[in-house]
Amino acid sequence: PTPTFTPTFTPTPLPTPIGDGAALHVPILMYHYISDPPPGADAIRRDLSVPPARFEEQLAWLRQAGYQTVSMKDVVYALSGRGSLPEKPVVLSFDDGYRDNYQNAFPLLKKYGFTGIFFVFTQVIDEYNESYLTWEMVREMHQAGMEFGSHSYRHLDLRGRDVDLLVYEIVGSKEAIEERIGEPVRFFCYPSGRYDEMTVRVLESADFWAAVTTQWGADFTFADRFEIPRIRIHGDTTLEQFAAIMESLE
Repeated sequence: PTPTFTPTFTPTPLPTPIGDGAALHVPILMYHYISDPPPGADAIRRDLSVPPARFEEQLAWLRQAGYQTVSMKDVVYALSGRGSLPEKPVVLSFDDGYRDNYQNAFPLLKKYGFTGIFFVFTQVIDEYNESYLTWEMVREMHQAGMEFGSHSYRHLDLRGRDVDLLVYEIVGSKEAIEERIGEPVRFFCYPSGRYDEMTVRVLESADFWAAVTTQWGADFTFADRFEIPRIRIHGDTTLEQFAAIMESLE
């Protein structure tokens, strides 16, 4: 049976779709580190690290091209047919909750009048790991209009897990963030993009509204809301490549 939970907050119900809801075309960009890779970094770290100067070029390009950032909450309301989005919406998402997101991404987002959603796994915050955000940083960013989502507790592969472990990983992380920011956490990002049917069932029963994957794409419907695709931005993506990606999605 699908478990039920006592939520930290009185849940805001998922917006009931009008008919089947809407089909949306919204690029959700996926970032990780916003910093120069350290000396001797391996290929994976280099790929995940977008230097701040390059990130700023991308933000400037988006603004010049008329893109406006929207929240995942805005996206779900539009998916349900109960909200509208600007003509050129974009979501900026950041996985893992690295400290450079606060040091480098956050000031640049504010400079350009943009917002982002930060998917954090909470074990490293609880343990004061210096590579990751602190709860004080999370609160400051949230108060400045940034959105926070869950990326689980320990960043495990969630496939083939029993319900108890999924509840610990998903609900434990959700409640930890809610306690710190003072509002419900509605969105989940699958660790390393890995999930199965039971993962989705636990998310639904825990009052999540939607989840993002690592699959490439920008088109999705209300029925797809737990398998929303994203556009991965790599560390070596040049501005020309970035512009070509965005223009291909228009």
